[in-house]
Amino acid sequence: MEVITGVLGGIVATAFAGAYACFHTMPESVTRRKLHRLFREGELHVRKKRGKGKEDRLIYPVITRVSSGVDFMQVNFTTPTGMDPQRIFNSLWLFKQGFGPYIDLSEDCSRFTLVIYSQDMKQFNYDVRDVIPSVKGMGLPVVAGRSRKGWESYDMVKHPHLLISGETGSGKSVAVRAILTTLIETHGDNIELYCADLKRSEFHLFRGIAKRVVVTPEDLEKVLHKINKEMKRRGDLLDAAEKAHVDDLPNPPKYIMLAIDEVSLLRKHKEIMADIEDISSIGRALGIFLILSMQRPDAKILDGALKNNLTVRMAFRQSDEINSRIALGSGEAADIRMSQRGRMYLKGEELKMIQMPYLELEEAKKLLAPRKKEQPIKNRPDAIDVEFEVVEETQTDDDGEDFLGVL
Repeated sequence: MEVITGVLGGIVATAFAGAYACFHTMPESVTRRKLHRLFREGELHVRKKRGKGKEDRLIYPVITRVSSGVDFMQVNFTTPTGMDPQRIFNSLWLFKQGFGPYIDLSEDCSRFTLVIYSQDMKQFNYDVRDVIPSVKGMGLPVVAGRSRKGWESYDMVKHPHLLISGETGSGKSVAVRAILTTLIETHGDNIELYCADLKRSEFHLFRGIAKRVVVTPEDLEKVLHKINKEMKRRGDLLDAAEKAHVDDLPNPPKYIMLAIDEVSLLRKHKEIMADIEDISSIGRALGIFLILSMQRPDAKILDGALKNNLTVRMAFRQSDEINSRIALGSGEAADIRMSQRGRMYLKGEELKMIQMPYLELEEAKKLLAPRKKEQPIKNRPDAIDVEFEVVEETQTDDDGEDFLGVL
Protein backbone atom coordinates (compact mmCIF):
# COMPACT_ATOMS: atom_id res chain seq x y z
CA MET A 1 0.00 0.00 0.00
CA GLU A 2 2.81 2.36 0.91
CA VAL A 3 4.53 1.52 -2.38
CA ILE A 4 1.37 2.31 -4.36
CA THR A 5 0.91 5.59 -2.44
CA GLY A 6 4.51 6.55 -3.17
CA VAL A 7 4.13 5.80 -6.87
CA LEU A 8 0.90 7.79 -7.10
CA GLY A 9 2.52 10.65 -5.22
CA GLY A 10 5.41 10.63 -7.65
CA ILE A 11 3.05 10.69 -10.63
CA VAL A 12 1.05 13.57 -9.16
CA ALA A 13 4.22 15.51 -8.35
CA THR A 14 5.53 14.96 -11.87
CA ALA A 15 2.23 16.11 -13.33
CA PHE A 16 2.23 19.26 -11.21
CA ALA A 17 5.85 19.97 -12.14
CA GLY A 18 5.01 19.58 -15.82
CA ALA A 19 1.99 21.85 -15.52
CA TYR A 20 4.07 24.44 -13.65
CA ALA A 21 6.78 24.35 -16.31
CA CYS A 22 4.17 24.62 -19.07
CA PHE A 23 2.57 27.61 -17.33
CA HIS A 24 5.86 29.50 -17.18
CA THR A 25 7.22 28.58 -20.61
CA MET A 26 4.00 29.24 -22.48
CA PRO A 27 4.01 33.05 -21.91
CA GLU A 28 7.63 33.16 -23.08
CA SER A 29 6.85 31.27 -26.29
CA VAL A 30 3.81 33.46 -26.90
CA THR A 31 5.96 36.57 -26.37
CA ARG A 32 8.53 35.31 -28.88
CA ARG A 33 5.89 34.63 -31.54
CA LYS A 34 4.19 37.98 -30.98
CA LEU A 35 7.47 39.92 -31.21
CA HIS A 36 8.48 38.06 -34.40
CA ARG A 37 5.11 39.02 -35.87
CA LEU A 38 5.62 42.68 -34.90
CA PHE A 39 9.06 42.66 -36.55
CA ARG A 40 7.43 41.45 -39.78
CA GLU A 41 4.47 43.84 -39.63
CA GLY A 42 6.77 46.78 -38.95
CA GLU A 43 9.18 45.67 -41.70
CA LEU A 44 12.03 45.82 -39.20
CA HIS A 45 14.60 44.03 -41.31
CA VAL A 46 17.59 44.54 -43.60
CA ARG A 47 17.87 43.09 -47.07
CA LYS A 48 20.73 40.83 -48.11
CA LYS A 49 21.20 40.11 -51.79
CA ARG A 50 21.45 36.41 -52.62
CA GLY A 51 22.60 36.48 -56.23
CA LYS A 52 21.20 36.90 -59.69
CA GLY A 53 17.64 35.72 -60.09
CA LYS A 54 17.11 35.08 -56.39
CA GLU A 55 14.98 37.09 -54.04
CA ASP A 56 16.72 39.18 -51.39
CA ARG A 57 16.97 37.60 -47.97
CA LEU A 58 15.16 39.51 -45.20
CA ILE A 59 17.13 39.48 -41.94
CA TYR A 60 15.13 40.36 -38.81
CA PRO A 61 16.30 41.08 -35.26
CA VAL A 62 17.23 37.96 -33.29
CA ILE A 63 15.57 37.29 -29.94
CA THR A 64 18.35 36.13 -27.63
CA ARG A 65 16.49 35.73 -24.36
CA VAL A 66 13.03 35.90 -22.80
CA SER A 67 12.69 35.98 -19.02
CA SER A 68 9.89 36.77 -16.61
CA GLY A 69 9.46 38.30 -13.15
CA VAL A 70 6.58 38.80 -10.77
CA ASP A 71 4.95 41.58 -12.81
CA PHE A 72 7.02 41.84 -15.98
CA MET A 73 8.37 40.02 -19.01
CA GLN A 74 11.80 40.96 -20.39
CA VAL A 75 12.91 40.32 -23.96
CA ASN A 76 16.47 40.81 -25.22
CA PHE A 77 17.10 40.99 -28.95
CA THR A 78 19.86 42.15 -31.29
CA THR A 79 19.46 44.00 -34.55
CA PRO A 80 21.22 42.84 -37.73
CA THR A 81 24.28 44.66 -39.00
CA GLY A 82 23.26 47.64 -41.09
CA MET A 83 20.01 48.40 -39.26
CA ASP A 84 19.66 51.89 -37.80
CA PRO A 85 18.75 51.46 -34.10
CA GLN A 86 16.48 54.50 -34.40
CA ARG A 87 14.11 52.40 -36.50
CA ILE A 88 13.45 50.27 -33.42
CA PHE A 89 12.77 53.30 -31.22
CA ASN A 90 10.53 54.79 -33.91
CA SER A 91 8.48 51.59 -33.71
CA LEU A 92 7.71 51.97 -30.02
CA TRP A 93 4.07 52.57 -30.93
CA LEU A 94 4.05 49.19 -32.67
CA PHE A 95 5.31 47.38 -29.56
CA LYS A 96 2.68 49.18 -27.47
CA GLN A 97 -0.02 47.98 -29.84
CA GLY A 98 1.23 44.43 -29.43
CA PHE A 99 2.04 44.33 -25.71
CA GLY A 100 0.11 47.20 -24.14
CA PRO A 101 1.17 50.67 -22.95
CA TYR A 102 3.36 49.66 -20.01
CA ILE A 103 6.67 48.94 -21.71
CA ASP A 104 10.25 50.21 -21.56
CA LEU A 105 12.73 50.02 -24.44
CA SER A 106 16.48 50.55 -24.12
CA GLU A 107 19.51 49.91 -26.30
CA ASP A 108 23.23 49.22 -25.91
CA CYS A 109 25.23 48.83 -29.12
CA SER A 110 22.51 47.13 -31.21
CA ARG A 111 21.42 45.02 -28.20
CA PHE A 112 17.89 45.96 -27.16
CA THR A 113 15.96 45.25 -23.99
CA LEU A 114 12.16 45.34 -24.10
CA VAL A 115 10.46 45.13 -20.72
CA ILE A 116 6.71 44.49 -20.67
CA TYR A 117 4.97 45.34 -17.38
CA SER A 118 1.62 44.08 -16.20
CA GLN A 119 0.58 47.39 -14.62
CA ASP A 120 1.29 51.11 -14.62
CA MET A 121 3.75 52.89 -12.33
CA LYS A 122 2.10 54.13 -9.14
CA GLN A 123 1.78 57.71 -7.95
CA PHE A 124 3.28 58.37 -4.53
CA ASN A 125 3.86 61.14 -2.02
CA TYR A 126 7.11 62.98 -1.35
CA ASP A 127 8.85 61.75 1.79
CA VAL A 128 12.07 63.53 2.67
CA ARG A 129 13.30 60.39 4.48
CA ASP A 130 13.25 58.52 1.18
CA VAL A 131 14.50 61.37 -0.97
CA ILE A 132 17.64 62.39 0.94
CA PRO A 133 19.37 58.98 0.70
CA SER A 134 18.80 59.00 -3.06
CA VAL A 135 20.87 62.19 -3.51
CA LYS A 136 23.64 61.43 -1.01
CA GLY A 137 27.10 62.55 -2.11
CA MET A 138 25.94 64.89 -4.89
CA GLY A 139 27.24 68.46 -5.13
CA LEU A 140 23.95 69.93 -6.37
CA PRO A 141 21.33 67.17 -6.30
CA VAL A 142 18.22 67.15 -8.47
CA VAL A 143 15.63 64.58 -7.46
CA ALA A 144 13.67 63.25 -10.43
CA GLY A 145 11.48 60.56 -8.88
CA ARG A 146 11.17 56.81 -9.34
CA SER A 147 11.60 54.80 -12.49
CA ARG A 148 10.90 51.08 -12.73
CA LYS A 149 14.43 50.53 -11.39
CA GLY A 150 14.07 52.74 -8.30
CA TRP A 151 14.99 56.31 -7.32
CA GLU A 152 16.42 58.53 -10.06
CA SER A 153 18.49 61.62 -9.23
CA TYR A 154 21.46 63.39 -10.78
CA ASP A 155 24.13 65.97 -9.92
CA MET A 156 23.61 69.34 -11.57
CA VAL A 157 27.28 70.21 -11.07
CA LYS A 158 28.08 67.49 -13.61
CA HIS A 159 24.98 67.99 -15.78
CA PRO A 160 24.21 71.74 -15.61
CA HIS A 161 20.93 73.51 -16.26
CA LEU A 162 17.46 71.99 -16.39
CA LEU A 163 14.39 72.58 -18.54
CA ILE A 164 11.00 71.45 -17.21
CA SER A 165 7.91 71.56 -19.42
CA GLY A 166 4.37 70.24 -19.26
CA GLU A 167 0.81 71.36 -19.76
CA THR A 168 -1.38 72.57 -16.89
CA GLY A 169 -2.17 69.81 -14.42
CA SER A 170 0.60 67.49 -15.59
CA GLY A 171 2.80 67.88 -12.50
CA LYS A 172 5.36 70.43 -13.72
CA SER A 173 4.94 72.96 -10.91
CA VAL A 174 4.94 70.27 -8.23
CA ALA A 175 8.18 68.96 -9.74
CA VAL A 176 9.83 72.39 -9.43
CA ARG A 177 8.57 72.55 -5.84
CA ALA A 178 10.04 69.13 -4.99
CA ILE A 179 13.37 69.85 -6.69
CA LEU A 180 13.93 73.19 -4.97
CA THR A 181 12.73 71.89 -1.61
CA THR A 182 15.19 68.99 -1.82
CA LEU A 183 18.03 71.33 -2.76
CA ILE A 184 17.24 73.58 0.20
CA GLU A 185 16.88 70.64 2.60
CA THR A 186 20.16 69.01 1.57
CA HIS A 187 22.40 71.91 0.46
CA GLY A 188 20.65 75.06 1.63
CA ASP A 189 23.78 76.43 3.28
CA ASN A 190 25.76 76.20 0.04
CA ILE A 191 23.20 77.67 -2.38
CA GLU A 192 22.04 81.19 -3.11
CA LEU A 193 18.61 80.83 -4.64
CA TYR A 194 16.94 83.41 -6.88
CA CYS A 195 13.39 82.88 -8.13
CA ALA A 196 11.48 84.62 -10.91
CA ASP A 197 7.77 83.86 -10.47
CA LEU A 198 6.43 85.31 -13.71
CA LYS A 199 3.05 83.55 -13.32
CA ARG A 200 2.83 84.80 -9.72
CA SER A 201 1.59 81.41 -8.61
CA GLU A 202 4.38 79.19 -7.27
CA PHE A 203 7.55 80.69 -5.84
CA HIS A 204 5.91 82.61 -3.00
CA LEU A 205 6.70 79.41 -1.10
CA PHE A 206 10.40 80.33 -1.11
CA ARG A 207 10.12 83.89 0.19
CA GLY A 208 12.29 84.22 3.26
CA ILE A 209 14.60 81.47 1.95
CA ALA A 210 15.55 82.63 -1.54
CA LYS A 211 17.75 85.70 -1.68
CA ARG A 212 15.19 87.29 -3.97
CA VAL A 213 11.78 86.31 -5.36
CA VAL A 214 10.77 88.62 -8.21
CA VAL A 215 7.55 88.70 -10.19
CA THR A 216 8.23 91.07 -13.09
CA PRO A 217 10.69 91.03 -16.02
CA GLU A 218 12.00 94.41 -14.89
CA ASP A 219 13.04 93.08 -11.47
CA LEU A 220 14.45 89.92 -13.04
CA GLU A 221 16.59 92.13 -15.25
CA LYS A 222 18.09 93.71 -12.12
CA VAL A 223 18.86 90.28 -10.68
CA LEU A 224 20.50 89.22 -13.94
CA HIS A 225 22.58 92.41 -13.98
CA LYS A 226 24.01 91.54 -10.56
CA ILE A 227 24.55 87.90 -11.52
CA ASN A 228 26.45 89.05 -14.61
CA LYS A 229 28.74 91.13 -12.40
CA GLU A 230 29.27 88.10 -10.19
CA MET A 231 30.05 85.95 -13.23
CA LYS A 232 32.76 88.40 -14.24
CA ARG A 233 34.18 88.43 -10.71
CA ARG A 234 34.30 84.64 -10.56
CA GLY A 235 35.81 84.48 -14.03
CA ASP A 236 38.58 86.83 -12.88
CA LEU A 237 39.21 84.62 -9.85
CA LEU A 238 39.52 81.52 -12.02
CA ASP A 239 41.83 83.30 -14.43
CA ALA A 240 44.07 84.55 -11.63
CA ALA A 241 44.20 81.14 -9.95
CA GLU A 242 44.55 79.32 -13.30
CA LYS A 243 41.68 77.00 -12.40
CA ALA A 244 38.87 75.57 -14.55
CA HIS A 245 36.04 75.46 -12.00
CA VAL A 246 35.13 77.46 -8.91
CA ASP A 247 35.15 74.25 -6.85
CA ASP A 248 38.92 74.19 -7.41
CA LEU A 249 39.45 77.60 -5.77
CA PRO A 250 40.93 77.74 -2.24
CA ASN A 251 37.67 79.24 -0.90
CA PRO A 252 34.94 78.07 -3.29
CA PRO A 253 31.95 80.43 -3.44
CA LYS A 254 28.39 79.26 -2.98
CA TYR A 255 26.50 77.86 -5.93
CA ILE A 256 23.97 80.25 -7.42
CA MET A 257 20.65 78.84 -8.60
CA LEU A 258 18.31 80.92 -10.75
CA ALA A 259 14.84 79.36 -11.16
CA ILE A 260 12.45 80.99 -13.63
CA ASP A 261 8.84 79.84 -13.81
CA GLU A 262 7.13 80.27 -17.21
CA VAL A 263 10.21 81.52 -19.03
CA SER A 264 8.20 81.72 -22.26
CA LEU A 265 6.72 84.99 -20.96
CA LEU A 266 10.14 86.52 -21.59
CA ARG A 267 10.14 85.88 -25.35
CA LYS A 268 9.82 89.62 -26.12
CA HIS A 269 12.59 90.60 -23.68
CA LYS A 270 15.62 89.96 -25.87
CA GLU A 271 18.21 91.37 -23.46
CA ILE A 272 16.94 89.16 -20.62
CA MET A 273 16.98 86.11 -22.86
CA ALA A 274 20.52 86.97 -23.95
CA ASP A 275 21.63 87.10 -20.30
CA ILE A 276 19.95 83.74 -19.61
CA GLU A 277 21.72 82.25 -22.63
CA ASP A 278 25.06 83.58 -21.35
CA ILE A 279 24.50 81.82 -18.03
CA SER A 280 23.63 78.61 -19.84
CA SER A 281 26.88 78.87 -21.84
CA ILE A 282 29.45 79.66 -19.14
CA GLY A 283 27.62 79.24 -15.82
CA ARG A 284 28.72 75.67 -15.06
CA ALA A 285 32.40 76.52 -14.49
CA LEU A 286 31.37 79.55 -12.43
CA GLY A 287 28.97 77.59 -10.20
CA ILE A 288 25.86 79.34 -11.57
CA PHE A 289 22.94 77.19 -12.70
CA LEU A 290 19.50 77.52 -14.28
CA ILE A 291 16.16 75.80 -13.74
CA LEU A 292 13.72 76.98 -16.41
CA SER A 293 10.10 75.85 -16.61
CA MET A 294 7.30 76.46 -19.08
CA GLN A 295 3.91 74.98 -19.83
CA ARG A 296 4.20 74.82 -23.60
CA PRO A 297 7.64 74.39 -25.18
CA ASP A 298 8.39 77.44 -27.29
CA ALA A 299 10.50 76.71 -30.37
CA LYS A 300 11.59 80.35 -30.65
CA ILE A 301 12.96 80.33 -27.10
CA LEU A 302 14.34 76.80 -27.21
CA ASP A 303 16.45 77.43 -30.26
CA GLY A 304 20.17 77.60 -30.80
CA ALA A 305 22.62 77.82 -27.92
CA LEU A 306 20.09 77.92 -25.07
CA LYS A 307 18.44 74.65 -26.06
CA ASN A 308 21.81 72.95 -26.55
CA ASN A 309 23.04 74.15 -23.15
CA LEU A 310 19.99 72.84 -21.25
CA THR A 311 21.66 69.46 -20.92
CA VAL A 312 18.86 67.84 -18.89
CA ARG A 313 15.16 68.09 -19.68
CA MET A 314 12.03 66.88 -17.92
CA ALA A 315 8.96 66.62 -20.12
CA PHE A 316 5.62 66.03 -18.46
CA ARG A 317 2.47 65.49 -20.51
CA GLN A 318 2.59 67.44 -23.79
CA SER A 319 -0.49 68.33 -25.81
CA ASP A 320 0.90 66.87 -29.03
CA GLU A 321 3.94 65.23 -30.59
CA ILE A 322 5.29 68.54 -31.92
CA ASN A 323 5.58 69.98 -28.40
CA SER A 324 7.13 66.74 -27.17
CA ARG A 325 9.76 66.91 -29.90
CA ILE A 326 10.57 70.54 -29.05
CA ALA A 327 11.06 69.56 -25.40
CA LEU A 328 12.73 66.16 -25.78
CA GLY A 329 13.68 65.71 -29.40
CA SER A 330 11.22 62.79 -29.55
CA GLY A 331 7.47 62.27 -29.21
CA GLU A 332 7.09 60.13 -26.07
CA ALA A 333 5.75 62.88 -23.78
CA ALA A 334 2.66 63.23 -25.97
CA ASP A 335 1.71 59.64 -25.04
CA ILE A 336 1.43 60.43 -21.31
CA ARG A 337 -2.23 60.24 -20.34
CA MET A 338 -4.08 62.88 -18.29
CA SER A 339 -4.59 60.33 -15.50
CA GLN A 340 -0.82 59.84 -15.20
CA ARG A 341 -0.20 63.05 -13.26
CA GLY A 342 3.40 63.42 -12.18
CA ARG A 343 4.62 61.15 -15.02
CA MET A 344 7.42 62.52 -17.16
CA TYR A 345 10.34 61.62 -19.37
CA LEU A 346 13.81 62.59 -18.17
CA LYS A 347 16.32 63.18 -20.94
CA GLY A 348 19.97 63.28 -19.94
CA GLU A 349 22.48 60.73 -21.13
CA GLU A 350 19.49 58.52 -21.94
CA LEU A 351 15.70 58.78 -21.95
CA LYS A 352 13.89 57.50 -18.84
CA MET A 353 10.22 57.34 -17.90
CA ILE A 354 9.84 58.50 -14.29
CA GLN A 355 7.11 59.18 -11.74
CA MET A 356 7.75 62.40 -9.81
CA PRO A 357 6.64 62.35 -6.15
CA TYR A 358 3.76 64.58 -5.13
CA LEU A 359 4.78 67.28 -2.66
CA GLU A 360 1.74 69.10 -1.33
CA LEU A 361 2.12 72.85 -0.83
CA GLU A 362 1.36 72.70 2.91
CA GLU A 363 3.83 69.86 3.40
CA ALA A 364 6.52 71.85 1.61
CA LYS A 365 5.80 74.83 3.87
CA LYS A 366 6.32 72.63 6.94
CA LEU A 367 9.62 71.30 5.61
CA LEU A 368 10.90 74.77 4.75
CA ALA A 369 9.65 76.57 7.89
CA PRO A 370 12.92 76.12 9.85
CA ARG A 371 14.88 77.63 6.97
CA LYS A 372 12.69 80.71 6.88
CA LYS A 373 13.69 81.56 10.44
CA GLU A 374 17.33 81.88 9.48
CA GLN A 375 18.56 85.38 8.70
CA PRO A 376 20.57 85.86 5.49
CA ILE A 377 24.28 86.45 5.99
CA LYS A 378 25.19 89.97 4.85
CA ASN A 379 28.33 91.18 3.13
CA ARG A 380 29.82 87.78 2.33
CA PRO A 381 32.55 88.04 -0.34
CA ASP A 382 30.78 85.30 -2.29
CA ALA A 383 27.25 86.71 -1.93
CA ILE A 384 25.31 88.81 -4.39
CA ASP A 385 23.54 91.79 -2.87
CA VAL A 386 20.65 92.95 -5.04
CA GLU A 387 19.32 96.26 -3.75
CA PHE A 388 15.73 96.82 -4.77
CA GLU A 389 12.29 96.28 -3.34
CA VAL A 390 10.04 93.38 -4.24
CA VAL A 391 6.34 94.08 -4.00
CA GLU A 392 4.74 91.43 -1.82
CA GLU A 393 1.45 90.24 -3.21
CA THR A 394 -1.09 87.66 -2.19
CA GLN A 395 -0.37 84.66 -4.37
CA THR A 396 -2.52 81.82 -5.52
CA ASP A 397 -1.15 78.43 -6.41
CA ASP A 398 -2.96 77.86 -9.67
CA ASP A 399 -0.94 74.78 -10.49
CA GLY A 400 -0.70 73.48 -6.97
CA GLU A 401 -3.28 70.75 -7.48
CA ASP A 402 -1.24 69.13 -10.25
CA PHE A 403 -2.08 65.62 -9.14
CA LEU A 404 -3.60 63.94 -6.15
CA GLY A 405 -1.33 62.54 -3.50
CA VAL A 406 -1.58 58.97 -2.42
CA LEU A 407 -3.55 58.73 0.80
